[in-house]
Amino acid sequence: MDFAPDATARAVTERARAFLDEHVLPAEPLLDEQLAATPGEWTVRPVVRDLQQKAREQGLWNLFLPGGPSGPGGHGGPGGPGAPGAPGGAGLTNLQYAPVAEVTGWSPRLAPAAFNCAAPDTGNMEVLNDFGTPEQKERWLGPLLEARIRSAFCMTEPEVASSDATNIGTRIRRDGDHYVITGRKWWSTGAMNPDAAVFIVMGKTDPDAARHRQQSMILVPRETPGVRIVRALTVFGYDDRDHGGHAEIAFDDVRVPADHLIAGEGDGFTIAQARLGPGRIHHCMRALGMGERALALMVSRAGERQAFGRSLAEQGVVREWIAEARIQLEALRLLVLKTAWLMDTVGNKHAMTEIQAIKIAVPRAVQQIVDRAIQLHGGAGVSSDTPLAELYAGVRSLRIADGPDEVHLAGLGRAQLRT
Repeated sequence: MDFAPDATARAVTERARAFLDEHVLPAEPLLDEQLAATPGEWTVRPVVRDLQQKAREQGLWNLFLPGGPSGPGGHGGPGGPGAPGAPGGAGLTNLQYAPVAEVTGWSPRLAPAAFNCAAPDTGNMEVLNDFGTPEQKERWLGPLLEARIRSAFCMTEPEVASSDATNIGTRIRRDGDHYVITGRKWWSTGAMNPDAAVFIVMGKTDPDAARHRQQSMILVPRETPGVRIVRALTVFGYDDRDHGGHAEIAFDDVRVPADHLIAGEGDGFTIAQARLGPGRIHHCMRALGMGERALALMVSRAGERQAFGRSLAEQGVVREWIAEARIQLEALRLLVLKTAWLMDTVGNKHAMTEIQAIKIAVPRAVQQIVDRAIQLHGGAGVSSDTPLAELYAGVRSLRIADGPDEVHLAGLGRAQLRT
């Protein structure tokens, strides 16, 4: 196992880091200004469009997706080794993309969107790339790859414990040449943005089938009659307006053509697992960047502040926090890189132990690092004067998103007991 970045990974990461320093980080105050000036809007702000244009001109676009402008890349994407890439993808393997994604974690509000690598669109593009029909790809994947539209993923439900995906109660019922969808979803990220033109909805097509064959996924255009945005949701008070918010959505007898079904009836659980695998590792890659930014802020603060007659950097506990943060980030980066390497070489299914391990360990460790950075900053840490409070809200939510810690711990424990 050689996790040293190859020439391609080094070149793209260096360009991404330069773009972050030159364009993205200086644009964060401008994003805040534009959000404050248009408080009632959920659309993508002009600063994001400007960054996207610059990133696209520099070739920093769709970096998460294997494949390239000339056709399939065969780099082993969500489907495993040899899985077809998407025209328009950057052609990076998971191992090559990992350090690039970490760079975007330094500015989770702006950098992923600037590179067209923001959730939930990334996962939805992977679903369409791997399971969509040519017609579905032409109508939705192409515009998503070009950032002309946004999308949402509708899986979690308010009335059931969604940590068990088989609990899903939304019904997808065949009616002639159509399917009729009835149910309610929430935490549909991006759905508040009117540019979210299509929702991928998971529901049950056959409640009497085997447990993991009851679910299907279907594409629902936003303007379909019966689709109703109930309300926007907040995360620790943040509405995440900069990336489209999170919505509760009602589907009241929503009728869509049968050709909007993704793959076949009963394939929903399999598609969800294929989608969430890369999503989990992308989250962990970005979380490492969040941890690095928190650590950098901690180091800066420790050197510039004094308390009780000496600098914070001379306080023993502060030195311990900084040392422990460095150890955690270095160790977890190696585990993330190993996971990416396994996904590239043996496929997601055979990398599940490592995927579960990083999903548990990375957000938990980064949450502690950010929390200590907040503590070191005192009142400034919980204010909007630093990015720390928002970083904390984001990384804390990752311990629930894409499966809570407890579910992954249980699965990982079962796997170890079988060995």
